[in-house]
Amino acid sequence: MKAIVVTLIFVCLAVQRLQAATHLVSISSFFFNPTNITINVGDTVQWTNTAAPTTTHDTTSTNAAFPWGSTNYLSVAGRTYSVTFTNAGTFSYMCATHVLAFMPAQRHPEQTGTVFVASANLPPSVSLTNPANNARFRAPTNLLLQASAADSDGSVTNVQFFSGASPLGNVSAQPFQFTASNLAAGNYAFTARASDNKGSVTTSAVVNVFVLTNAILSSPVRLANGQFKFTLQGISGQTYAAEHSTNLQNWSAFVTNVAPANSFNVTDTTSTNVLLRFYRARQDL
Repeated sequence: MKAIVVTLIFVCLAVQRLQAATHLVSISSFFFNPTNITINVGDTVQWTNTAAPTTTHDTTSTNAAFPWGSTNYLSVAGRTYSVTFTNAGTFSYMCATHVLAFMPAQRHPEQTGTVFVASANLPPSVSLTNPANNARFRAPTNLLLQASAADSDGSVTNVQFFSGASPLGNVSAQPFQFTASNLAAGNYAFTARASDNKGSVTTSAVVNVFVLTNAILSSPVRLANGQFKFTLQGISGQTYAAEHSTNLQNWSAFVTNVAPANSFNVTDTTSTNVLLRFYRARQDL
């Protein structure tokens, strides 16, 4: 009897946040090293006074939208001062002690720096929306794979469909869908992989599909206790209901198995002393 089973198993993928980094800037005699630095949103810049103990330095923002100032805290060599940048933008700063020195001879207008804060790229989201979880199909079948993909800080440039590790096809624009043609009986694990315009990639949860065909019953034997046993040849991991009948019209299921292998034995424990009985295996769509 023909049957088709599609089992969809979704594996939740957690998208990890980008870890914040700390960037080091040393303060020497009248310059910052590095003078200009590029970081991501959420990163921290840490300044360290590496000059002689008698030289006072500081780091003071010249950006009114995001002010900070270490004042005289960095007056001692080896001390550090940190600022975490929570917004993208360009943030200029200086050593106010020397740029704004009262005495002209002590002024060093070159002791400035800039922090460029770039927006962190968020990966795209993607999920397979078709077929449904635990859908079942009869072999052979053409299966439409559909994916939903989006990118909150850019655009999705490509969705690639996979069966296991094997690529099936690419789609570069909505709707993101691909037809897997003429699928034979078996178990399939489908995923969709989305890429965004900044190079980030996300893979969807797995959708496992079982495509069914006729099972084969073989090797019948009457056991010593009077029970009847036969071998069921199917596909490992698929579900089979074994049924019996006395007239080939009315059937009753006596056991349901998830096949542990492509071939396994089934015993009818209700068949003791039964003289005539017919058997079949069923898979429901």
